[in-house]
Amino acid sequence: MSKSITAFVGLDVHKDSTAIGAAEAGRESPRFIGTVGPDLGQLLKALKSLGKRETMLVVYEAGPCGYGLARRLRSRGYACEVVAAGKMARRPGERIKTDRRDALTLARLARSGDLVKVMVPDERDEAMRDLSRAREDAVRARLKVRQQLKALLLRHGHRYGGKSSWTRAHERYLATMSFAHPAQDIAFAEYRQAVREGHERVERLSESLRAQTEHWRMKPLVAALSSLRGIDFIAAVTLTAEIGDFSRFAHPGELMGFLGLVPSEYSSGDRRRQGDITKTGNGHARRVLVEAAWNYRFPARISRILQIRQQGQSKAVREIAWRAQLRLAHRYRRLSSRKLHPNKVCVAIARELAGFVWDIARQVEVAV
Repeated sequence: MSKSITAFVGLDVHKDSTAIGAAEAGRESPRFIGTVGPDLGQLLKALKSLGKRETMLVVYEAGPCGYGLARRLRSRGYACEVVAAGKMARRPGERIKTDRRDALTLARLARSGDLVKVMVPDERDEAMRDLSRAREDAVRARLKVRQQLKALLLRHGHRYGGKSSWTRAHERYLATMSFAHPAQDIAFAEYRQAVREGHERVERLSESLRAQTEHWRMKPLVAALSSLRGIDFIAAVTLTAEIGDFSRFAHPGELMGFLGLVPSEYSSGDRRRQGDITKTGNGHARRVLVEAAWNYRFPARISRILQIRQQGQSKAVREIAWRAQLRLAHRYRRLSSRKLHPNKVCVAIARELAGFVWDIARQVEVAV
């Protein structure tokens, strides 16, 4: 913490109000300043009464209000940090939570240096992340309506005997479907229309991602990550948009911890006990890596599709991608031979895959 900071301000930010707490350098208890509305002018007026902006640190929790407030305060000369709410220290006996107490707690922890900063992404990167998450939401909505359609068929004894659903053969099967009552035919037609619209929405967003990536400063990194087995264009865009600046991780273990892929631990004395993975940090990127890890259950090889994705990549990137295949495919076989649960094996592979992702990101220069 800079020695020039003499005032620590905690903001408990909500949609319609912001509670303000302040702590002076030293050991005095933080004081509650008051609550202002959503207007930035009211907040700036309250901050101005606390001292010079050069000697002030403003913090607030990451939440639904996003990073807009941090950007506006920074543009006006304030040092503003967004902090991780899940990593704030909480007293075991605390059973009262109010906006006033939260603001005072933020101010006190900012003074003691016990807050964990969250990286405020570039506005262009955040825009791509929003588009990526919109596609993810569309995929989830499409899955839901497909399940609803299948549930309708199952209730009336219709079971598809083909190998895969939502193929052309499955569509031909659905086209011949009829029910005993006209009301059921209407319900079935509406579900089919919802499935069709959901699929079209996913395709539109996928095409939009491809078009926007062409003008994105992270395009070289997306192409490099696509060299890894199991990480196609959509997965590479998701990882890049969610993780952002890989250079902030000095070691691959830091990235694994950020993604929540490291095991939890409770050790005391000579006893050491590890549990499930922490699942902290970014769940979107973690899901992509876990899904990609399933591909390493097959022997290492360069398929035609992967060969096309690796065209134009440097020798260093291709070598890292091949080392990843050799190690992770061998690792998958060894863990499976120990009769571990397939999900545990997959998560272990995903954790190591994160290390190869980190290594490839170091080989790529990204425009500022």
